Amino acid sequence: MRLAVEPGSGLRAGLASGNRHKLTELRWALPGWEIELVGTPPFPPETGVTYAENARGKAEHGRASSQDDVWVIGEDSGIEATALGGRPGLASARWADDGVERLLYELGGVADRSARYVCAIVAIGPACRKIVVEGILCGTITTSRSGDEGFGYDPVFVPDGERQTVADLGDAWKTRHSHRARAAAALAWRLR
Repeated sequence: MRLAVEPGSGLRAGLASGNRHKLTELRWALPGWEIELVGTPPFPPETGVTYAENARGKAEHGRASSQDDVWVIGEDSGIEATALGGRPGLASARWADDGVERLLYELGGVADRSARYVCAIVAIGPACRKIVVEGILCGTITTSRSGDEGFGYDPVFVPDGERQTVADLGDAWKTRHSHRARAAAALAWRLR
């Protein structure tokens, strides 16, 4: 199933982030869109109680320094391990110096290795129109790292229906199927 939008949408957007990996993924997931990084550091602290609240803070930050005709995208995402009560969740990027190693350590000897990636996107457009979407990718956590594409927890996350980690499946797979690609597809559908 293809989740990315078709070329030619022609929308201009700014991603309120300093994360170039996320910029690259959104460009792949939204072909035909012109997407650039917007907003200046420091970005708002991620203190919301939901991914959408954190994404909204980033979008509002980026909106303040963007042209009126540009959609500004704020994004927040994380990985939630069932056996850890949904941790690291909202703290995924700040959980440890090496979040992957900590996740593997905390799940050591645990039978339930189910987890999910969650991504929320908040887009603020002309006339302050606001759209909130979410993408989820369910899977399991492996017992060791594998693969060298993607970033973050991709080397230990095997999506449901697959036998390899996201890092093994590669960026081309991630472009169409990741939690971020699913959220981007939902955003594109809302803006069609």
